[in-house]
Amino acid sequence: MGFKEAIKSLSFLWAGSLIGSGSTFLIYLILAREIGPAMYGLFSSALATIMILSLLAGFGIPQVWLKFFGKEGWDAIRWIKPSLQFVGLTLIFITGLVLLLAWIQQNDKFTGNLLLLLIFFVSGYISVQLVSAKLQLEERYTLLSLWQLLPNFSRLLVVVICFYVLQLELNVIDIGIIYSTIGISLTLIALWELYKLVLGKIRLVGHKKPTNNATDIPKIREVIREAWPFGFAGIFAFIYIQSDIIMLKYLISDSEAGYYNVAFTILFAIMTIPTVIFSRYLSPKYHRWAHHDKDKFFQTFNRGNRIMVISGIGICLGVVVLSSYFIPLLFGDQYRPSVVMTDILAITIPFTFLAYSYGATLLTSEHMKLKVRLMGMVAVFNIVLNIILINGYGAIGAAISTVLSNVLLMLLYRHFTWKKVFDKNMA
Repeated sequence: MGFKEAIKSLSFLWAGSLIGSGSTFLIYLILAREIGPAMYGLFSSALATIMILSLLAGFGIPQVWLKFFGKEGWDAIRWIKPSLQFVGLTLIFITGLVLLLAWIQQNDKFTGNLLLLLIFFVSGYISVQLVSAKLQLEERYTLLSLWQLLPNFSRLLVVVICFYVLQLELNVIDIGIIYSTIGISLTLIALWELYKLVLGKIRLVGHKKPTNNATDIPKIREVIREAWPFGFAGIFAFIYIQSDIIMLKYLISDSEAGYYNVAFTILFAIMTIPTVIFSRYLSPKYHRWAHHDKDKFFQTFNRGNRIMVISGIGICLGVVVLSSYFIPLLFGDQYRPSVVMTDILAITIPFTFLAYSYGATLLTSEHMKLKVRLMGMVAVFNIVLNIILINGYGAIGAAISTVLSNVLLMLLYRHFTWKKVFDKNMA
């Protein structure tokens, strides 16, 4: 793919991601204004809880597909059926966990009922991820961008209609119904694409036609052995990025979680930039180049580092300058405490951008287990810091913990990228 084609593909992905993340931002903005800090914090913490359970669904299967199609080409079709069976087993397990959590929350009916409704969010989430992996392998970036913006844009559309067209007064349970309905719809849409994939109907890019050299179908235990590093990577990333919201709810209050989630929502929207570049566009290419074109792999990595540093510093400064104006304007004066947390979280932007660049190289070849260990170390570091700092400083402490965790993660990724993936003499 030439430079112009690459820019065109990235533009489609960015457009889709910006609309998708923008939709999420607008949903949170509307909910924050309409239901108040306490209910907004309750909803945010419940959704964060469901998100960490969603990461158990499939437990890294989309990334396994990218890895094995990059390595085996068409022969990797053999991994599809057992991996989908594994996804089904994880969904059953997650349903049991949610039922248990809802029972534990029986003294808090809002939280318990909301968790039950959001079970269907999980199936929608993994369906989107699986179909996205297929579209990445096919390099159908226009359709991929449309598919990935669909969940959040659909939720936004329904929320806007309910609040501002029908002028309904929604509570957190009503919002949970919206999320679960869209989750069911996405699951039904995804089933057709996944069925075609099971039949081997995929327009795989960058590989020769099927060789039929590898016809043996792996067992589910083999799928688990390949998937667990990617699965744990998602969980550990969630811990040092979003677990603060859950801990603030239970250690401090729903309102404090609500204030923090406003700051986090802004950071999350900004992280669309490196996510699109490294997770959606470069990830399948990195897997392929790591095995078949090491020079191109390094050149792209080196260029990405420079772009991430420059853009990260610029965006950080922009957030700090504008946050005190835009947060009260968009979310309301009641969220003015979120300004300080936003300014603190802005510090992490250049470090997180660079961490994405270094971390993407550790997804390739056999480096994933190392990456998971590093992420696990940072997750433990983050939890300990959260316990100490949240108890002492509330949401500000959570923001400081996130910054320190991301700086540590970037430094670890940088060290081991040069030690394990590239030779320092290449720099």
